[in-house]
Amino acid sequence: MRFLFILIASFGLALQPAVAEKRIAISFDDIPRHAGGFFTSDERAIKLIAALAEAGVEQAGFFVTTGNLDKPDRKGGEERIRAYVAAGHVIANHTHTHPWLWKTDIADYVAEIDQAEKWLKGRDGYRPWFRFPYLDEGRRDLEKRYAIRQALTERGLSNGYVTVDNYDWHIDYLASQAAKAGKTMDMDALRDLYVETMVDTSNFYDDIAVRTTGRSPAHVLLLHETDIAALFIDDLVRGLIADGWTIITMDEAYADPIAQIEPDTWFLGSGRVAAMAHIKGIAPRELVYERTDEDVLNRLFAERVLKEEWNDKK
Repeated sequence: MRFLFILIASFGLALQPAVAEKRIAISFDDIPRHAGGFFTSDERAIKLIAALAEAGVEQAGFFVTTGNLDKPDRKGGEERIRAYVAAGHVIANHTHTHPWLWKTDIADYVAEIDQAEKWLKGRDGYRPWFRFPYLDEGRRDLEKRYAIRQALTERGLSNGYVTVDNYDWHIDYLASQAAKAGKTMDMDALRDLYVETMVDTSNFYDDIAVRTTGRSPAHVLLLHETDIAALFIDDLVRGLIADGWTIITMDEAYADPIAQIEPDTWFLGSGRVAAMAHIKGIAPRELVYERTDEDVLNRLFAERVLKEEWNDKK
């Protein structure tokens, strides 16, 4: 009888649905970026490379805005890019000057892609991926969207999409401004706010993916080359792992079947998962995480990091 009970119990466990593995790759935009409130650009790159290695991130993606290399406040950018690649990471196209597609003529936008590609192609670590600045694929201008998709195909470039959109750059802005102003910050609270926001946003989009497509795809997290990333990327990776995520390479992420899908919807600015869900009939307001909002982050930063009473009229 005891054997029969064990057999039935085991069979019952076997019938339980398997928990989908959550996988995510890490990418950084706007390389090389200006210095922030905590580090010089060189200090930040050194710390970011070390933190990624400490966290066990084998390969992150760095999307290069090549025009930044010509700006005085980005001095040494080419050397930093080489350092990222030497550490095992990869680089890809993010245009030359980071324009909005909806504000830019098609020919001028294609020229932006080509100018960046001219600098990137043939370099160590290069990948034929293009990420739209601001994740702007032309908004409701279908002519622009189709023209740029065709241009990318002709050049052998694929869409360097993201699945987890967020406002990491705004948390960095708030922290950098506070540091420059000499304000006292609770750095543990800042770390927790950053990690919590990124992990929760990742889960938000994974839940949407499972609910609308029936599976958890290989995700791509959008970050920026910021001081806050250099400070806390190792904490973020540990937070993701503790929450059940596996960190994968960008190459692995873009081998996922959703890489072959170009969603036919105007709602593309919140990432591929959100776009796919929009096609299934989910309203845009349900596809944007609550912390993808400057006012929400302003309040959380004031209350938790600065220990200030928040006044939304500030």
